[in-house]
This record gives sequence, structure tokens and C-alpha cells, in this order.
Amino acid sequence: MNNNATQKVLLNSQKTALIVKRFALELIENHGDLSKSAIIGLQPRGIELAEAIRNEVVNIMGSNVKFGTLDHTFYRDDISRGGIHIPKPSKIDFSTENLRIILIDDVLYTGRSIRAAIDAIMRFGRPSDIELMVMVDRIHQREVPIKPDYKGVSIDSRNTEQFVKVEWKSQSEVAVWLLDKKS
Repeated sequence: MNNNATQKVLLNSQKTALIVKRFALELIENHGDLSKSAIIGLQPRGIELAEAIRNEVVNIMGSNVKFGTLDHTFYRDDISRGGIHIPKPSKIDFSTENLRIILIDDVLYTGRSIRAAIDAIMRFGRPSDIELMVMVDRIHQREVPIKPDYKGVSIDSRNTEQFVKVEWKSQSEVAVWLLDKKS
């Protein structure tokens, strides 16, 4: 971490655990037994959150829920703008046809990754519904009209010199930081 960067803890492990439990309870309330639903974590940083939520749902309900991971690399609108994009494998071993999809990512910023992920999900079938769940909603910097259905916290992100870092050391040890990019 840059010594000149300022940092602020947005969420500690206790608050993150409460958010994960709340997310699981909201999903059960809104989806019932989740038999017609699937949780999909967005590569790379949404997977840990998606796994934590799936585990909490299973702990509460005692039954499993469809789960997958999705890489949206080839659906990005900046794929040909330089830089190297190394795709990771998507793992969705079920059809999304007529399922209610809960797409999970750690931070929502411009919305471009989510737009690409929605396009990528369609190759697995046509869902009846896609909901978005994020740990941190960075408001005020959206470039496409996307908003979360479920969010842990919202932060004012008018300062483009700041970024959010989510550190998952384990399912019970998580920290979310707001950092300044000053060098």
C-alpha cells in the first residue's frame, strides 16, 4: 500500500458479517426457497461475497441453492482499448432459463462491468429476472443506467481520486477500505 495514500475503513469484519446475513435473509424473504433462483458471483472480486451469501443461505435454510461464477471479459466494451485482459473460466453448470438470477459483485462503480455481465449471463439461457447485489455502491459515477437491488453501503464517489478495496482474508475476516490514489 502506498505510504502517501490516505485510507479509511468503510466496513470491518463484524459489519460485513451483518451485511452478509441481511443479504441472505432478504433473498429468502424475496425468493422463498430459492428453487427457481441462482446466485452468480462476478469474477474476480464478487466470488467471495457470493460464496459467503450462499453459505449463509444454506445455513439458514438447510438446503442448497444453484451457484455459479461468471467471467465477463469478452463482453466488456473496452476489450479492444489496449491492456491485457486475462479471462478466468465461468462456472455455471445449469441453464439460467427462467431462473431468477442474483448477480453479485463487491463494488458497483460505473456500471460497465455489470452491463457486460448481463450480456454474458444470456449465453446460459434467458433468465426471468436479474437482480444485482453489491457490498459497496459508489454513487454519482454511473456511466450506464444500472443500480443495485441490494446494497451493503453507499458512498459518495464524486472524488475520482478515490477507490474502494475489499480484502477477503477469510469468510470471517473481511475489510473494506476507501483509499486516495495520491502518490
